[in-house]
Order: sequence, then C-alpha cells, then structure tokens
Amino acid sequence: MKAWFLVGATSLIMGGCDSQLAINPVNTIDAASSLETSQGVQVALTGAYDGTALGGVFGGQVMYDAELLADDEEVVFAGSFQALDEIVRKAMVPVNSNAEVAWRDSYITINRANTVLSALTKVEMAERGRVEGEALFIRGSVYFELVKKFGKFWGDGDNATNPGAPIVLQPTTSISEQDNRVRASVAAVYTQAIEDLTKAESLLPAGTNGIRANKSMAAAMLSRIYLSQGRFAEARDAANRVITSANGYRLAATFADAFNEGSAGYGNEVVYRLAILETDITGTNSGVNQMNRFYAPGGSGGRADIRVQAKHLALYDTTDARFRFFVTAAGQRFTRKYASTGNATIDQYIDIPVIRIAEMILTRAECNARLNSSTGAAPLEDVNRIRRRVGLSELASVDLNAILRERRLELAFEGQRLWDLKRTRTAINAQFPWNSPRLIFPIPQREMDTNKQLVQNAGY
Repeated sequence: MKAWFLVGATSLIMGGCDSQLAINPVNTIDAASSLETSQGVQVALTGAYDGTALGGVFGGQVMYDAELLADDEEVVFAGSFQALDEIVRKAMVPVNSNAEVAWRDSYITINRANTVLSALTKVEMAERGRVEGEALFIRGSVYFELVKKFGKFWGDGDNATNPGAPIVLQPTTSISEQDNRVRASVAAVYTQAIEDLTKAESLLPAGTNGIRANKSMAAAMLSRIYLSQGRFAEARDAANRVITSANGYRLAATFADAFNEGSAGYGNEVVYRLAILETDITGTNSGVNQMNRFYAPGGSGGRADIRVQAKHLALYDTTDARFRFFVTAAGQRFTRKYASTGNATIDQYIDIPVIRIAEMILTRAECNARLNSSTGAAPLEDVNRIRRRVGLSELASVDLNAILRERRLELAFEGQRLWDLKRTRTAINAQFPWNSPRLIFPIPQREMDTNKQLVQNAGY
C-alpha cells in the first residue's frame, strides 16, 4: 500500500505542505510530464496511498488521538510529547503539533488524490475506473476524518453553518492568496466524503484488489459515516454489503488471530489495513508505525507511552479472551493489538488494521436494533457471534446498551471511542459533555497565520 519503491520520486511529484494547501515547488522532476503516461499516474496513485499512511492520517493519529481525547483515566500517557499530553488532558492549544501534523498530512494526501483524479485521461481505459475509484476512496476517507477532528460533530448545532474544513478538489502545485479557502460547512464536507466514497464503491473491484481499495473498503467507510450521522438504515446496509461480499470476510477463529498477520484468519478479519514495510520505518516515512510506537512496551520500536489501567480492565469479564489480550512489561500493562503479530514480542513492522469485520458486524447489530429490523442477521445473532469468539456465553436477549458495551470492548484502542461517545451523546465524565469544545481540535495556528480566511474553533 506504500510507495516504498518510489517514495522519493513521488514526493517530488506531489510536493509537501507548509500550510493546508501549500505545495513545495518541483525543481527536479517536471510534475506535468510525469503524469503524461498511464504508468506515471499509477505511480502518483501509489503516492496517494503512501499519504494515507503518514503519521497524521491512518498511520497513527487518526486512531490514537481520538482514543486519548476520549480517555477517562483508563490509560495513562507516560510519554514526553507535549502535544499528546495536551490531548489526554483535553487542554490543547492552537500550536498543538498533533493538530498541525493531522491537518498538513491530510491535505498532502488529498492533494495527491486530486492529482491522480486530474490526470485520469492518461490512464488506460481498462484501468481508469479502478484508478479513479481508489483515488476517490482515499480523498473521501481523509475528508471524513478531517471534519470529525476539526469540526463540531454531526448534530451539534447547525451542520449547514458549522465550519468544517476547506474543500479542495483540484491539485495545487503552487500557492497564492487566491488559493486560500474558507472552511466549508460540516454538512458540505460530509456530502463530499459521501459522494467520493459512493462513486468509489461503484468503480472499485469487488475482489480483494491486493491491499488496495475495493468495494468493501468503500462500503465500510460509508457505514462509518452514516452511523455518525444517525442514518441507521444506510449504515446497516453498507455494513451488510461488507459482511456478505464475495471477499469472504469473517471473524478470525480467535481474537488473537485477528491481530496476527501470520494467522490463517487475519486476511478474512481485516477489511482495511495499512501495510508496513521496513523501508517505511527506516526511510522517508518513519512515522507510519506510530500505533506500535505508542501502544507497545519498550524495546525494538515500542515507546511504552500508553499504559492500560485497572479501570479499563475492570470492564471485562475475566473469562473474556479480550481481557487476556494485554501484555505486562516492567510492571505496566499494554494492549497487544499493536505490540506484536499476535504474541507478546515487539514487531515494529506489523500492519495497522483500520477497519475489521467485527466492527461491521457490531454496526449491523446496532442499526438493526435501533430500527427493529434483522437485515442480514438479527441483532442477537450478531452480538453472540462476537461473544462466542472471545469465549463468553451467549446472551438470551440483547438491547442497545448490550450492543454498545460489546462494541466498546471489541474496538478498544482502535480509534472509535471518541466518535461513539459523540454520536451517542455520552459525556466522558461530568467535566466533558459530548459536545464540549475541548473535544474538538484547534485549527493549527500556522494555518490561521497563513490563510486569513480561516476561522478558529470556539475556545481557542
């Protein structure tokens, strides 16, 4: 999934961002001529995939920033990074470096996707639909993450007037005052993400497509968007398309197998993952393994920064396999989801699972329960599938609270906690209601200084 063999060339083709739209001048390679062939455009697409694995996007911050912001003393951040300490304390400032990197990396990635989309006529007809679908999947997914992070959550006030993020649909190769954009509304950004992903699903191959985007990945991301909007029928149906797809996604035999790249069931469990290669760790993209760095115990790539506390462990039944899926090192507990390839050792080259089939099953169960429907399966059947896999007894009946509890335990540390709290209007504690301004990231000060048309979020 990475531009591991052409990272340098791709960076020169696409440029980097100092502001949200700023692109470094190309002075070594003629960017226009590099996109004159089908092969050149496909190299650019590889660069767009590479962007999704940047630290500010799915390479780490999309997941762990959200988990830390949602934390209610279930973990301790023991590291030295001020930006992460601010996030845990819900006390960010406009110069928070994680906010800056998330904004910058997201627009780098969007610009790379836009570059591919601008050159589709150069792609061989047999490949054109797939290339367009992959670029749209990337752009739509990143816009969804941007608007969640930097805008008020869906339904917090007026979606049509709440500021979201600038929408840019054309490649930017240089920057001027005319390129500065206002923040489009939350509703507009959601609409753009849905349009991109809906078209992507229609264009992408139904098969696995290697580790690149396919129809199921687009449907899974759409399911997340619809769930955040409370569009439960659409979220259910999108999740059901993933579960029933020809790709044969299904739960791995054991919970540990779901995170073990070497297991037979790993490929069936993980719908969307980022592949991590040695060149990513040691070369240009040294930040792509951030989940491993922060969540894993010390040694060989792990920093031992995010430590699981007894308050979180108390949520599990002691017979639950998920209760045992932690590793203790130097007297501290860590989740094993990012510590290893399914065991207690450190492996800094593990892939990052972004969406698992377990999430889609729980989404379908929740939506069916809310709608009193049984599309694909009854809610009780879906929840018991999840419970059986971790060794828990089956329930005789299920309600919404039981489904949400199962979701919390199954998806712990996978980047969904904050958004689940917000969409269910659940406070973190008495101090932080679901729509607290302190649970929204600041627009980075560097962007505010560069683009005078931006407005800052409340409280900053």
